[in-house]
Amino acid sequence: MYLVTVVGNLLIMLAIGSDSHLHTPMYFFLSNLSFVDLCVVSTTVPNMLVSILTENKAIPFADCLAQMYFFMGFVTLDNFLLTAMAYDRFVAICHPLRYTAIMNPKLCGLLVLVSWITVVSLFYGAGLGVYLSSSTTHSSWKSTVASVMYTVVTPMLNPFIYTLRNKDIKNALKRLISKIASSQ
Repeated sequence: MYLVTVVGNLLIMLAIGSDSHLHTPMYFFLSNLSFVDLCVVSTTVPNMLVSILTENKAIPFADCLAQMYFFMGFVTLDNFLLTAMAYDRFVAICHPLRYTAIMNPKLCGLLVLVSWITVVSLFYGAGLGVYLSSSTTHSSWKSTVASVMYTVVTPMLNPFIYTLRNKDIKNALKRLISKIASSQ
């Protein structure tokens, strides 16, 4: 699942970056969402895989805090980007004639920057209480399944949900894959 998530999100970012037809606000946000989803899984899954392979479930306190900080930050950034994407679609549907004037590159960059800044400012102190509680209260099987669902499954599905149903992305991915195949 980790490899599918990494490859899927990287392909989305490469397809959007390499195809000039996709240099629009919607795809700008989708590319950022893919990057953040890649960060979400890369924050937790490698350490989880090492723990599973070595059967050592201990994590130093400072590492736990850092992992928690980045994970929660990236998940919140995911939510802010989804909000920006919803605003983009709102403008496209409700104000189609003024869409390009409203959703200009400056506003798109500002929305992404505000998302990043807001997340950083929120997580300097928020959320620590959850992870500072005793680890013995969070050892149930249900807790493990829920953790895997939101740390691995959701970021894995986002590229499929938001992009692979899109004809333009499918075409860009086909062109990217054929370009990669022809260069080898």
